[in-house]
Amino acid sequence: MKKGSLNPNVKLKLSLPPPDEVSFAKFLTQSGTFKDGDLLVNRDGVRVVSQTESEPPPPITPSDNQLSLADMDMVKVIGKGSSGIVQLVQHKWTSQFFALKVIQMNIEEPARKAIAQELKINQSSQCPYVVMSYQSFYDNGAISIILEYMDGGSLADFLKSVKTIPEPYLAAICKQVLKGLLYLHHEKHIIHRDLKPSNLLVNHRGEVKITDFGVSAIMQSTSGQANSFVGTYNYMSPERISGGKYGYKSDIWSLGLVLLECATGQFPFSPPELDEGWTNVYELMEAIVDHPPPSASSDHFSPEFCSFISACVQKDPKDRQAAHELMAHPFMNLYEDLHVDLATYFTNAGSPLATLKTCDTISDS
Repeated sequence: MKKGSLNPNVKLKLSLPPPDEVSFAKFLTQSGTFKDGDLLVNRDGVRVVSQTESEPPPPITPSDNQLSLADMDMVKVIGKGSSGIVQLVQHKWTSQFFALKVIQMNIEEPARKAIAQELKINQSSQCPYVVMSYQSFYDNGAISIILEYMDGGSLADFLKSVKTIPEPYLAAICKQVLKGLLYLHHEKHIIHRDLKPSNLLVNHRGEVKITDFGVSAIMQSTSGQANSFVGTYNYMSPERISGGKYGYKSDIWSLGLVLLECATGQFPFSPPELDEGWTNVYELMEAIVDHPPPSASSDHFSPEFCSFISACVQKDPKDRQAAHELMAHPFMNLYEDLHVDLATYFTNAGSPLATLKTCDTISDS
């Protein structure tokens, strides 16, 4: 064999030194983010998620812009509607919980406009009394909205558990809702138009927040009047049902009905047949427009609460108090010396959702 040539009959064995590191793919999340220990690098830049093994990663805030649907693990479905679902999801890196609202876009034009409206409001709203929106995505024919997770569910869920809510807790709940309405009405110029127990969410920290802006109206004019007919008719103000112009005080009517329902355990407008409920929508609408407004019984409730409800449910919106006026109502401060603890109340008396063992890892952001 000549020098430098290879014998074709000799089989060569090639061996590579064992790799010092495992496959590079191990360090990539599904969204294409490089992750090694506490270091995360993606197209948005570098992020250190924790300083030590024992220190929890910092919570994600809406301004971080680092959320990806691929980095969410689905835990369970917590809500269903005609056009989509709401899922409880957990972020893979921070273990933070979120509510993921997924809406299929193969729906009628009015519903698409409502979703567009909700996205506009979510994008611009930053208030501790309004459910926080983190990011929205369009993927595979669906809009996905990542929202703050309120682990106590809705006030409607809570009411099913407790049946009625005592006045001291109602005053504390009402104060937070009014602050949310103050923000919507005076800072964002928004009429919610669908305020009801299922659109008020609570959590284990004792927070109450307004959600679901799919039918809200953004007022462009200084008069603050609208005339469209959308929302849930049960809590709709008389002027809206009549088809006339309405303003921010239509939300105050709804608030009054919500509080009265929470206090008594019953929807304020009783149907003719109490055992059957309202079977005819038009009968209910007629009752709201033509019957005297509901009231709180002075035999069962404080004069301050009765007065507050009356201030909310005046038939003529001109006689109704606005959110900033109601904040100064005596009922708001009636029980301040009791130091009402909504956190304990929601956690101990609420729905099973609030006892989710991992809820303590939800951020306080």
